[in-house]
Formats: sequence, C-alpha cells, structure tokens
Amino acid sequence: MLSKRVIGILTWREGLRFEEPNYLRKLVQTGQKLGAEIYLFSHQDVNVPARKIKGFIPKPNGGWISKWFPWPEVVIDRYRRRVKEYIRLRNSDLFFFANSPFSKKWRVTNLLASDDRVKRWIPETHVYEKGKVRNMLARHGLVYVKPGNGTGGRSILRVKSSGKEYSLSGRDKKQKHHVARVNTVEGVEKWVKTWVGEQGIRDGNFLVQQGLDLGLLPKHVVDVRLLIQKDERGEWEVTGCAARMGKNGSATSNLHGGGRALPFESFMFRRFGEERGELIKQECYQLAFDVANKLEDYFGRMMEFGLDIGVDVNGRAWLIEVNPKPGREVFRQIGDMALYKKAIARPVQFALYLARNQARFLSL
Repeated sequence: MLSKRVIGILTWREGLRFEEPNYLRKLVQTGQKLGAEIYLFSHQDVNVPARKIKGFIPKPNGGWISKWFPWPEVVIDRYRRRVKEYIRLRNSDLFFFANSPFSKKWRVTNLLASDDRVKRWIPETHVYEKGKVRNMLARHGLVYVKPGNGTGGRSILRVKSSGKEYSLSGRDKKQKHHVARVNTVEGVEKWVKTWVGEQGIRDGNFLVQQGLDLGLLPKHVVDVRLLIQKDERGEWEVTGCAARMGKNGSATSNLHGGGRALPFESFMFRRFGEERGELIKQECYQLAFDVANKLEDYFGRMMEFGLDIGVDVNGRAWLIEVNPKPGREVFRQIGDMALYKKAIARPVQFALYLARNQARFLSL
C-alpha cells in the first residue's frame, strides 16, 4: 500500500488557540479527504533531533487532538505574525515550503510600480511624511492614509478635499469608526499626524495613496476581491472574484468592517452593461496573472494571492493591495459554496503536487 503524502501547515498557536481556526480546520479536513496525512504545527512543535513534529488535527466535534507526526514533505505557511521564532524557522533550511516569505506593502508597491507589465494598474503611492498628504490632495483631491503592514481595513483613513473643507473618515485598530471635518489643509496634516501616531501597527510605515472614486453605488465604496491560486498541476488559475460593498459611509469595503459581498458578474453587468462588465472582468484576470508572475519571479515560489482591485466609476481597474495569505470567505458570503470549497482545496492540491515532484524542484 502506498504511504500517504505528509503535509504540514505552519501557523501561530498558543496552547490550543490557533489563528484563523475555522479556516485551518476546513483546510486539514479537505487535505484528509484528498488522501494526505496533514496537520497544523507551530514553531515550538518542531523536534529536529527526532525528525518529528507535534501536530494538531481537528476532533470530529470541535477542539483539537495533538500527537507526533512524521516530518512533512511540504509545508504550507499560514503564519501571520512576524515573531522572531517564526522568522528564524523560515530562514532555516529545515522544510520545503509551498510559499516563499513575502515583503511589506511599500516594497511590493514599489516593485510593481517599476514593472512595465503592471505599473498602469498601480495608484500613486508614497511613504507618509510631513507635507505628503497636502501634496497628494492637491493632485488627486482624495487620498488614503494606510498602514504599510495592516490587514482587515484597520487604521485606514480616507481624506477628501471638498472645496474649502476637508472630510476625514476611517476605522481604528479596534474597528471603531471616526469622522471629522477640517477647514484648513494644515488642520488635515495635524489630524493625520495624530492618527498615524496612534494607529501604528507593529513596525511598519504608513503610506499615502492616490484615492480612487470607487463609488459605484451611492454612499458606498465598492471594490473587487480576486483569488488567484496554483492548481493541482502547479499552474496559476483565477479561482474566482466577487464585489465587496462597504458599509454606508465607510472608507473601505472590508467584510471585517461590516462590508457585504456581491456576485461579481451580476453587480458589474448591472452597473456597466454586460459587454463592458465582461471586459472589466478580463482586465482584472489579466492584472492578477501579471502580478502573480511578477511577484513569484521576485520572491520565489508562491501559492496564492488575494488581490483587492478597485474599479472606478469609469470602469478602470486599479490594484489596491496584494495579500499572500488571503481569506476566502467572500465566496461563502455570495453563497457559492462550490467555489468556496475549491478555494480551500487548492492549497492542499498544490502542496500534494509539490510533494510528488519534490526531487525536480530541489534540483532547480
């Protein structure tokens, strides 16, 4: 009888507490159905001398079982905290990873903005410093101030110039909504400086980014979440995409902040017409393939990306953000469970492909 392929999923844990436990539970269960010996583990679970891992798998009725597992052939990295133990493990040559370490938003934005294939989709972006918000407002009238390493739409501030008045709105680190109106650009600079000082996330810079008119619905920001993943043949494929509508008056569309997911085609076709909507979809797909290939060329082997794409009121696509460890709840929210299950299965299918072909990859 052929032995099972062994896949490890590296993640943060404290006791029996895991980050994103619901997704990881489904990921392990999907891997088991695909015939893999698959488990979660963290940096503290690695026994190098014995070549064994203290791994965790879901109990049928909730909770987790831990036991010793064989050394993984391939490791999927879902660790989302940059603690020193994780960084040390990633920098070692102990494991064969399905996905390479990524970089901060500013470095990624700079990389993409300098590439001929993708720069047309990148909004003007700068590291925050004194005077930068004033300069960008003079050029664009609308800017976003955002943390260079944040997630979930937290700490993003929208600043809009309206004649002689400026409106500011955003959600803080605790998802509390803030709004303000300021009469002078000096007042805006002061307000933003306070925001940046209070909202800093870990060790990152803040960015000032060209604002886009994403008001495809009155009083709502709308953008697109697209998921591109490697498939069971190791090829990039767009798994799917959906529109996300922000809460009334919110600066962002994030589901964490009360946003709602909508099927891409029905929304875009209704807004732009079927022919134009289909062209917008094709452009989003092309953007995704070009960005995935560029980032993989630079960082090394990658497995999946979640792309936040803005489609402005003129139907032009813009890349807002790239996430190398994306969620996939948007597909569940639009009620497409087949797509949701496919989005969960693909990381395991790709890891199994790597395990079967590992000798070839190690010789490269």
